[in-house]
Amino acid sequence: MTDSRMNFHDAAPKIPPRILCIGMPVRDLTFRVSGVPARGSKENATHFDEICGGNALNAAIGIVRLGGRASICGPMGDAREASSRFIFEKLAHEGIETRHIMHMPGLVTPISTVMVDPSGERTIVTFRDPELWKVRLPSPEKLLEDCAAILTESRAAEFCTDLCAEARRRGIPVVVDVDRAMSLREGLLNASSHLVFSSEPLQETAGIADDGEALKKIAKLTPSFLAGTRGPKGTIWLDEQGHLQETPAFPVHTVDTLGAGDVFHGAFALAITEKQELRQALRFASAAAALKCTRHGGAFAAPQRVEVEQLLSQSQPAAQAQGGQ
Repeated sequence: MTDSRMNFHDAAPKIPPRILCIGMPVRDLTFRVSGVPARGSKENATHFDEICGGNALNAAIGIVRLGGRASICGPMGDAREASSRFIFEKLAHEGIETRHIMHMPGLVTPISTVMVDPSGERTIVTFRDPELWKVRLPSPEKLLEDCAAILTESRAAEFCTDLCAEARRRGIPVVVDVDRAMSLREGLLNASSHLVFSSEPLQETAGIADDGEALKKIAKLTPSFLAGTRGPKGTIWLDEQGHLQETPAFPVHTVDTLGAGDVFHGAFALAITEKQELRQALRFASAAAALKCTRHGGAFAAPQRVEVEQLLSQSQPAAQAQGGQ
């Protein structure tokens, strides 16, 4: 009987880790264009789609597609607003928890116009109601219950830094997607466990026009793991000894980069909760982002777990270069 119970326990499905994604959901109006219109000109789009996005929301989609659980926390506009209802329907379809979203009466949910050119590059104009930044999150007791990790975007620092600091005190990983320059006195530098920058804000934050040197400068201010994503050039990061390492990108035919960085961050956060080794976690995230780039649809083109595992098993990226100390 004991053996039977043990076998049953081993065969029982495991509950995936829940990652709390903090940020501002956005309604995206996407257009495929032959080129970004010049000032004062007009351009006909070849395709239109209405989706939802925002760093945290896109990451949540990526997490769920890869077998994790994700919940969204952050401000949205009035509950009666069309954009709010649209986004909630999309989140429900993806199986993303929405109980921690805060509707702010009378305000407008963020909205973006996104133009995607034939190379897959996107140009974005976004409106975020300034009053949304005044949101107050629920208590840590509510948000951190059953929370395996936090994933947040750097622009949400104003309303999430205290929560992230509390999560770190409880030993919960905090992954920050840094896609805008941070102050070197920013609280999230020390209220995080992993800071993953895009290249441009990495250099702007450090005031150094070199990704590797920028990482080394920021490392003097935070104990967090530091990395910089560089699109097709791969990811540069610092190991535990402070040495520069590189994880190559997967070569793919890119048609749409919208949401790719967010899928990368979501996959990386999930890999951290799964205790993947850092190099493996970065490869896993790179594979997920690469597959997303091969399809139109923003984060709704994020891959399933089996697709990522297949790419990882079949692809041998170029030899991993290791920088000096």
